[in-house]
Amino acid sequence: MSPAQVTPALASSERDRDGRLVGLAFDSTPPLEAPDANPWLVAVDSSENALRAVACAAGQAAGMSACALHLVHVQPWLSREAAEAELAHRALGATARARATLDARGLPWRLHVAMGDPAERILEQAVRLHTTSIVIGSRGLNAVESLLFGSVAYKVMHLSRLPVMVVP
Repeated sequence: MSPAQVTPALASSERDRDGRLVGLAFDSTPPLEAPDANPWLVAVDSSENALRAVACAAGQAAGMSACALHLVHVQPWLSREAAEAELAHRALGATARARATLDARGLPWRLHVAMGDPAERILEQAVRLHTTSIVIGSRGLNAVESLLFGSVAYKVMHLSRLPVMVVP
């Protein structure tokens, strides 16, 4: 079985004050010791743009003596029942190729799964994890589409106090 086919170990789960599941964290497969220094947040979903962001971050991290990669995946809000039954399954499915990219390079990672507005959750996780930078893929929206629909990368880039690398 390849590492991408192995279900990663659940490292932690987070519940709100009402007991609703709102977040999960999984460790790399097989578990690899990640350095404490220079943590990066890499926003991931199932898109090709996110995969390019992961590949870019992996290339940069491989050239450093210490860099921890925190993958962050955000799902829309799910009902209590759906979160319990599907949050992990949806997140692991959407991030399988990104995780496999890092596994193939022997880079340790931790996947953080949250629900809500993607830009808000990415920025919250960056603060919570004390990351030094954020890497995110661009959806490739033109100016009009960005104005009408918004862009997660645009919002993160303009609201973050950290350096943000937007990968086309």
